Amino acid sequence: MTTPFILHHYDTSPFSEKVRIALGVKGLAWRSVNIPNMMPKPDLIPLTGGYRRTPVAQIGADIFCDTQVILAEIDHLQPAPKLASGLDWAINWWADRLFFQTTVPIIFGLIGDSTPQAFLKDREQLSGRPFDITAMRAASGPLQGQWRAQAGWIESQLRGASGAWLGGYSPTLADAAAYMNIWFLERSLPDLAQTLLEGFTQTLAWKARVKALGHGVPTALSSQDALDVARDAEPRADDVHDASDPLGAAPGDAVFVMADDYGRDRVDGRLVAANPQRVVIEREEPNLGRLHLHFPRAGYLVTKA
Repeated sequence: MTTPFILHHYDTSPFSEKVRIALGVKGLAWRSVNIPNMMPKPDLIPLTGGYRRTPVAQIGADIFCDTQVILAEIDHLQPAPKLASGLDWAINWWADRLFFQTTVPIIFGLIGDSTPQAFLKDREQLSGRPFDITAMRAASGPLQGQWRAQAGWIESQLRGASGAWLGGYSPTLADAAAYMNIWFLERSLPDLAQTLLEGFTQTLAWKARVKALGHGVPTALSSQDALDVARDAEPRADDVHDASDPLGAAPGDAVFVMADDYGRDRVDGRLVAANPQRVVIEREEPNLGRLHLHFPRAGYLVTKA
């Protein structure tokens, strides 16, 4: 791979951990750009046109927003071992949405009072609603039962699996995605994680196996060097447009993209390609030139401008 795979992330990001584990499954070498865990992100926003969620991946002048397209791109870069197919994506969706929405109030209901106010304010702006620690504290207890129920699904699958992993004899996206929220809770509240996983012997052993996959071979890269990589590259031209796509737009049409849940920052550009898996738009960024931004279709709204 002549053009490096660059991941813009920070250590405590659970979504970044999912991608890092996927890089470990592949054993890939990659460049690591540490970004702030809250706004401002002055060296990231020029690449993303306003998209601020973490992580973001970069290959030259192609920018990948959201873990769905990042993970798909990892599979594209190195097809073997296969990371994701079929219901792996459904498990990823569950982990990103339902399981994560259970995990967050449990964590911040218990640690919110010691969390910096600047971080809480940033998350209010990201979510578009109050980051209500009092309400999370009240919900944290009842949600622990829901969290254990969802962890129990992992336990049940492992007990019935023919191999050591959720899908059988090799790790896949399903393992990285299901691990994400366990990792997040354990990192934030290790004693509570131990309690909620009590008796889940298969899950505890599997958790250790996932951790042992590692993160591939990262090498540090400065954010300025990542901008230079984008400036000196041209975006690729092999993304396929589906003329039957229900968006009803043609390449070159003005469109905008935004997430449908939180971090709903509008990103404007010209359509490059739309298909069932992703939408690609082109932006011109001062000092960087042409960039192609890749977003998944599931979880994102694409509209003709």
